[in-house]
Amino acid sequence: MIRFTHASVTYPGGVAALKDLSLDIAEGEFVVVVGLSGAGKSTLIRTVNGLVPLSGGSVEVGSRTVGDLNRSRLRALRADVGMIFQHYNLVNRTTVLNNVLMGRLNRVPGWRSMLGWWGRDEVERAMRALEVVEIVEKAYVRAANLSGGQQQRVGIARALAQEPTVLLADEPVASLDPPTSHTVMRYLHRANRELGITTLVNLHFLDLARQYADRIVGLRAGAVVFDGPASAVDEKVFERIYGRSLTADDVLEAEASL
Repeated sequence: MIRFTHASVTYPGGVAALKDLSLDIAEGEFVVVVGLSGAGKSTLIRTVNGLVPLSGGSVEVGSRTVGDLNRSRLRALRADVGMIFQHYNLVNRTTVLNNVLMGRLNRVPGWRSMLGWWGRDEVERAMRALEVVEIVEKAYVRAANLSGGQQQRVGIARALAQEPTVLLADEPVASLDPPTSHTVMRYLHRANRELGITTLVNLHFLDLARQYADRIVGLRAGAVVFDGPASAVDEKVFERIYGRSLTADDVLEAEASL
């Protein structure tokens, strides 16, 4: 489903964010990428939908090589790749339903979205996405009136409304408390399991990664230093990834009821 081949990213000023990285992610996998800040986690995810261009190597999504796509084909790829952001990226002045419908922008003619002429089928898709994250009762509430956890659930629903084959989540729980973090991860896991969406998530919290991932990829200074099943990860593996012993900041202290 996703293949990185000798992928490298060097930012202006010479900062190497990814270094000759090769990695395969199979269709339907739930993969969590862990590492320190600056390890290259966000860069890795953003190369999948072309938000960050590679300096060398390639990344393929299905049969498409991202760096070879023209503008229209890149737009088509992004319609198939949902993205969930750390800071939600909602339009606070409008309703939850309208925010979720924005996930359909790449699927409908531009003039319809500009005028807000959403068909019944589009609204039904958005409502089904809200049902997946169990927040359909907030459909007509302004996004500004939601809690942080509720806003992130709307962000997940917006991505699901695209009907993606790949779901990317860039530090989706970084600003949430522990119980809400578990709630968000459960919905991502549910979308992966029930809808079969290949899911790639960046996390800092190691215990959270181990609880929800099928597979953990550890990045350090832009290179893969661990790649294996979550069940194989222990404190020594995490020390290899982080270059130091675990601290309280690396784990989620409170446990939500699961």
